[in-house]
Parts: sequence; C-alpha cells; structure tokens
Amino acid sequence: MVAAGNVLPNSVQAAPGMLTGRLSALMFMQFFVWGAWTVTLGLVMQTVGIGALIGNAFSVGPIASIAGSFLLGMAAARYFSPKTLMVVLHLVGGAILFVLPSLITPERGATFVWLLFAYMMLYMPTVGLANTIALKSFGERVDRFPFVRAFGTLGWIAAGLIIGWAGLSASPQIFTVAAVVSVALGLYSLTLPSVEADAPRDESIIRQVLCTEAFGLMRQRSFLIFIVCATLISIPLAMYYAYASPYVGAAGISNVGGTLAIGQMSELAFMFSMPLLYRRFGVKPLLLVGMAAWALRYALFAIGDGGSGLWAIYVGVALHGICYDFFFVAGAIYVGTIATPKGVNAQAQGMLTLFTYGVGMLVGSQIGALLYAQMPEAATIADWQAMWWYPAIAAALIAILFQLTFRDDSRTETQP
Repeated sequence: MVAAGNVLPNSVQAAPGMLTGRLSALMFMQFFVWGAWTVTLGLVMQTVGIGALIGNAFSVGPIASIAGSFLLGMAAARYFSPKTLMVVLHLVGGAILFVLPSLITPERGATFVWLLFAYMMLYMPTVGLANTIALKSFGERVDRFPFVRAFGTLGWIAAGLIIGWAGLSASPQIFTVAAVVSVALGLYSLTLPSVEADAPRDESIIRQVLCTEAFGLMRQRSFLIFIVCATLISIPLAMYYAYASPYVGAAGISNVGGTLAIGQMSELAFMFSMPLLYRRFGVKPLLLVGMAAWALRYALFAIGDGGSGLWAIYVGVALHGICYDFFFVAGAIYVGTIATPKGVNAQAQGMLTLFTYGVGMLVGSQIGALLYAQMPEAATIADWQAMWWYPAIAAALIAILFQLTFRDDSRTETQP
C-alpha cells in the first residue's frame, strides 16, 4: 500500500542506495549554504569596521529562528509538504544572499543586519525541514540518518575550505558563494522525496498554528528535560559561532576558514559511528558526552594562544565533532523517536530548532555581545582567553544538571 504523499514505507529497502544518495546531496548543499558565511562572518564584520554589530548579527538569526520555526517550520508544515517549502525558501533566500555583500559597510551596517534577519527567517526552518524529509523517507530505519547527515558536515567542510583557499575568509563575498548554492538547492529540492505534511487534526485553528501537539510532547518528563538542557547548551554554543573566527584570527592564524573546517572534519569521523553508538548506548550517554565536550573545548580556548598554547586552539576546534554529533545529531534522532508515533515529526523538529538555534542562541548571542563589549578595542589574546572561561563553566554546569535529571525512556514511551 502507498502511504500519503506517495512515499513507500519500505522505500529505503526498495532503493536504499538511490534514496541515500539523494538525501546526502540535500544535506551537503543545506549545510554548505550556512557554512559558507556563518563561520567567518564575525571576522568579516570586524575587518570592515562593524565589529560592534557582531552581537546583533548573531542575534537576529535566533530571533528569526523562533518566528520562522513557528510560521514556516511548524505551522506551515501542516498545510504544505516539506519539499515545497524547501524549494520556495531556498530560492527566495538565495536572492537575498546575493544582495548582502553590498551592505556590509560602516554606513549600511544596520541595513545589513535587518536584511540578514529576513534571510534567516527563511533559512532556519529549512534545517528542521531537511531533517524531516530524511527521517520520514527512511521510515523505521532512522539509524541511516547519521550517515546522510554526515554529508551536511562534508558540505560545511567544503564551504570552509573553499572560502579559506580562495582568500575570502574576511571578505563580504562569502555571501555570494552561499547564494549560488542556495539557488542550486532550491532547484534540486524539486526532485526530493514527496513526504507528507503533518496531517491537521480536528482542532481549532489557533491550536494548530500554535502547534500545541508538538509542545504537548513536553508533558513527558524526559522530553521536557531534554528540551531545557538543549536550550541551555545552545547559550554557550552561540559564542563559538559568533566569536571563534575573530579569536582564531587574533591568535595569528591566517587561514581562519580552513582552520575552523578542522572541526567539521572531526565531525565526519564521529558521524559515521553514530548509528552503532546510538544502538549500543542509547541517547543519554551521547548527549552527556556532547555537553562535556563543549566545556572542554571552551577551557582549551581559554588557555590557547598564538605561541606555545597554539595546540589548544587546534584541539578545541577539532572537538567540534563530539560537541555537535553527540548532542545535536543524537538529539534530532531522539526527537524523531518521540514525535513520529504522535504524527508530529515536522513540528517537533521545528520546535527543537526553535529552542536551540532560536531561544538558546539568542540569549547566548546577547551574553557574548556583552562580554565582547568589555574587551578593549585592541584586544589581545589574553583578553580572548578570559572571555572563554564563562561558556566553559556554563557548559560544565549544564552537563551536571543533565546527568542528574534526565532518564531516557524513549524506548518505553514509543511502544504501541
């Protein structure tokens, strides 16, 4: 029998190689677009003289993530297929990306931030939508998801290497590179599997727009604790995205984009081991190790410098594989495990994006901006080291909270 949206429940068994290849290409381009500009944006803004706006630039993304997750990632997923939304959002977003380089100037910096906000309103919902397309296409074989998601990491790596090798790490043209791939992804999305939208239930329009069913998942204690800790760990995460590139530059490393791509290279190694680790240990150990790795990374940044401590910077960057895979990839699988039996997978993935890349990173961006503002204009490596102790301590405390309060009951919750 053919399921809604013309998706075969056993499609992954029928043509696993073809389906995996199509979804891998999706993930590659999805994260190439983001990685092309977000890694070195802080360095670009500092170079052109609008470093004071870095905090604002990395705050509008989380704000857009909150609104976009509601309007386009969760509510719209009720009425439009994820495939249709991916086509429209990436094509329109690509057009905006082409305009952004002309606005990164001291005179037009504020306009740049506002247009970046408009772009992020379109892009952030596609993160959850891409996860939804992959997870729904695989059906019960969610253990294949990390392999496909690994190609997102490859896309991020490719973007960083291209930006670094082309000498664009401090150039506004990073957005032009992202624009070309965004348009290509919008066109490619026309070929994606037609997974069904979350079917609207017999409830009021207000309850549908507010996605009460997805939020109702938090009545499960374990899921609520996961969402809370995912939000909290995203606060120190925001400081890495916003300030890692100027910090690496301050340490005297010239190829900033290529250096930060080391983190994505390590991500690949751990990504391919995720299915085995998830089946062997379950979700809690993976999430906990991911949180602890964030604390260790920031501690290494706090002792790293451009001399004898340069090794700490490279090791800290290389820890990104554990930081990201063990928390965010495992977390996406966990959310799918909880939400799929309820029929609200797209909504739940959008909700995860809302709380992590939205609420958590918004708070983190603002805290990071306050800490950055305390540093002198001609900041030394010692000033950067002092700043990194704050997220290191915060991540350690969140890991302890998670260990003491979370219990993985996903296997029992999802039994018929």
